[in-house]
Amino acid sequence: MPQTASCPGNLVQYASGLRATGDWTLLHHNRLRKTIGHQRHGHGPDTRELDLEELGELDTSGAVLLVELMGPERILDVATWAPEQPPERHALLVAVARAMPDSTLLPHRTRFAALGALGDIGRNIENLGRQQTQLLGFIGLTLASLASSLLKPRRWRLTALVAHIQQTGLNAIPIVALLTFLVGAVVAFLGATVLRDFGATIFTVNLVTYSFLREFGVLLAAIMLAGRTASAFTAQIGSMKANEEIDALRALGLSTMELLVLPRVLAMMISLPILAFIGMLSGIAGGAMVCLLALDISLIQFLDILQRDIPLRHFLVGLAKAPIFAFLIAVIGCLEGFKASGSAQSVGEHTTSSVVQSIFMVILIDALAAMFFMGMGW
Repeated sequence: MPQTASCPGNLVQYASGLRATGDWTLLHHNRLRKTIGHQRHGHGPDTRELDLEELGELDTSGAVLLVELMGPERILDVATWAPEQPPERHALLVAVARAMPDSTLLPHRTRFAALGALGDIGRNIENLGRQQTQLLGFIGLTLASLASSLLKPRRWRLTALVAHIQQTGLNAIPIVALLTFLVGAVVAFLGATVLRDFGATIFTVNLVTYSFLREFGVLLAAIMLAGRTASAFTAQIGSMKANEEIDALRALGLSTMELLVLPRVLAMMISLPILAFIGMLSGIAGGAMVCLLALDISLIQFLDILQRDIPLRHFLVGLAKAPIFAFLIAVIGCLEGFKASGSAQSVGEHTTSSVVQSIFMVILIDALAAMFFMGMGW
């Protein structure tokens, strides 16, 4: 029979295992934890054999100690090996076992560092798969909302679209132009340094124009927007969710996809091709400046080589990737904002995640596109 409420809890050894006696409550938590620590690091009987017949009062803190002592798998089967306990006590122990993380429940697993590392890898792969599944689902939801709203002009949010175009496109022109101009100058300088040994410095013009028309122009603009705009989208939507503004919109019967997601996605798809074009021009201008000052290649000669040797398809290949990059950046930024919870820490974590995911996806898609165009001979 359970003992009285005034009896302090204890862990007693007997012939075939351990016996929990007295009250396992918050009042006796510290002492019981020390007792469990001695038992775990000592050479006592197997903790899988535990007798609960003399257990007195039990609260959540005591249930946590029992789960730490025996492990979650054994506690989940408590109704089988401790049928004398009431059903509400079984329910408490099972709920605590399911709620506690495995890393605190089973400390003996940490003895094998290799197994722990494999477990971490498995969890990371599982989280990555779940993340990509959510992204694919959100892309489908975005495309479905876009298709339904295109046929209903009254539901277009033109004011929000123009405002986001200004935020994502117009305000980003100076930083994109400056960045690509400097990178173009660096690429031309490095190319001239290598080509000078072969007496082929004139091909620095081809190097700069090829690289910026096909890759650097759109890639640098997309990376800039991934860090600048995707983070802003996540922070804006995450803050709205923390302030329960999104719940208010849904309570009013308004579509959050049409109000929050579609204007941002369309604005990004309009802005990034323009920024990519500006980045191409700025990068080529930076290369032309280096050619003029360091290689004695005049601007007229630079433009003549550009017109004669560089086909138009390189420009079209680079510009064709911009809408795809823009769509992915905007969708990832909005999705991470919706995934944020009500805390400031969660908003910050998902903002960081949106930037990392956007840059990773941009580089991944760019690499796949480069291999595809190379295989097609474009």
